[in-house]
Amino acid sequence: MGLAFSKPARAYRYCLLMGKSKQVFACSACGSVQTKWQGKCPDCNAWDSLVAERIETKVKVDPRAGAVSSWARNARAGLGSGLGSRSSFGSGSGLAGMADELGLPPSAHAEAVAMAQASAARPVTAVDAEGGAAGRRIATGITEFDRVLGGGLVAGSAVLLGGDPGIGKSTLMLQAAGALARRGTRVLYVSSEESAEQVKMRASRLGAGDLPELFVLSDTSLTRISEQAARVLGEVDDGPRRATAPVMIIDSVQMVYHPQVDAFPGSITQLRRCTAELVFMAKATGAAIMLVGHVTKDGVLAGPRLLEHLVDAVLYFEGDRYHAHRVVRAVKNRFGSTLEIGLFEMTGAGLTPAPDGALIAAGTQGPPRPGTVVCPVQTGTRTLLVELQALTATGFPGAVKRKSSGLDSSRLAMLIAVLEQHGGLRLADRDVFASAVGGVRVAEPAADLALLLAIAGAHYRKAMPERTCAVGEVGLGGEVRPVSQLEARLGEAARLGFERVIVPWGSSKQAPHALAGAKGRAKAGARALELMEVRDVNQAIALLG
Repeated sequence: MGLAFSKPARAYRYCLLMGKSKQVFACSACGSVQTKWQGKCPDCNAWDSLVAERIETKVKVDPRAGAVSSWARNARAGLGSGLGSRSSFGSGSGLAGMADELGLPPSAHAEAVAMAQASAARPVTAVDAEGGAAGRRIATGITEFDRVLGGGLVAGSAVLLGGDPGIGKSTLMLQAAGALARRGTRVLYVSSEESAEQVKMRASRLGAGDLPELFVLSDTSLTRISEQAARVLGEVDDGPRRATAPVMIIDSVQMVYHPQVDAFPGSITQLRRCTAELVFMAKATGAAIMLVGHVTKDGVLAGPRLLEHLVDAVLYFEGDRYHAHRVVRAVKNRFGSTLEIGLFEMTGAGLTPAPDGALIAAGTQGPPRPGTVVCPVQTGTRTLLVELQALTATGFPGAVKRKSSGLDSSRLAMLIAVLEQHGGLRLADRDVFASAVGGVRVAEPAADLALLLAIAGAHYRKAMPERTCAVGEVGLGGEVRPVSQLEARLGEAARLGFERVIVPWGSSKQAPHALAGAKGRAKAGARALELMEVRDVNQAIALLG
């Protein structure tokens, strides 16, 4: 990558890069490198995960130099006030000697100096985190997506998005690209799986087919992608019209290959090298880069785990392709919280933000049904009312089933044990199935009481009182424990028309402003919110029916 020098310089650079090579074995699960093949990785204990690859042992030039060579050549050629000449490459003096130390020809001196300036050491007092390029937020305008990112993309960051095939990853990325371009941000959308004409058809359907700031490239070579990024994004200036850094989207990184790596696209070697160079490009130029990745049959990102450590944020796009609702979840975010989720609904015009999720309002689901309980769940700064469902059926002793969807299976097993020991239910010969409706995964302990009541209601064929929800943590002794952020939970329940909430004993004293705040948020004309406090699971089960 970045070998577009004169012929003598190109040959010289090639000789520097191509040193002696040796064969090693890299783990596809954790990315560790071993000198010989083994049946089990000694670092992560994964079986049959070591794959052979060749590495260069004598490389006198930083292998990441190729990632920004095109940008540096733009700066050397004086192409306007592009990214290559911006302060995003750093500043400093006495760095010109680095090119001589590397033994580079004179034509490559400017490139080495630009790269050296990007990593110049500065006092922490001289770093302008807010005013610099790397500190600016780039809001996409898609509220749910910005919420997960922590307020928008950060200039100079790399974001990895994964999800099942057909879930809508490309749709989300193209909508984000269109929203950014509509706000004046120059965006380069690189598709390694579709032609430019196919991307244009989808962009027109999503209302982004007539945006002059949105550029489309269909290519798989990282060298050509870098050159086009330098041409398209390197023309962005720092004037008032260009208040944000440019953005590049690669869909998907598994199909991108590096010409200097002797491996097929999608292999561990290619993924690691291409991702490392793209991340380095983002840091050196100040551009924000979003990568789309494939997932395995287990639902984790394909490739070595090292990819998740290289990037700044890892997002998962979840949901059922046969249902409308989708969830964007952050499992890693260096610039924001990992507790936030983004809710979308798939429509004919693309993904539409759904801030209220499935919008479970009281009275809209018909009469109460046995085995169904609504719980106010806290996800970051947002409160969602999630419907939890349970079903019990006759099973075979010793071979009963405990199945859950969107819930913690170990938590479900614990609650079944509590019901048998302290609630008087006999479930040893009953199959138990539990689910969270709406595609939201519920993992917090505050949903214990609602799930327990759903199982008990399904077993006794008793339903919850109308317009009633429940929240509380259940201990192993059968006691019901208080939960955090009760005011926000009660306020959302009152806003959606619920009139009673089953809560742990002492909740009104623990949070004296919770009830008053909930009453203030209640719908006009609604009855005052009533707190039904319980000490243990027996008192809670007695409220059924």
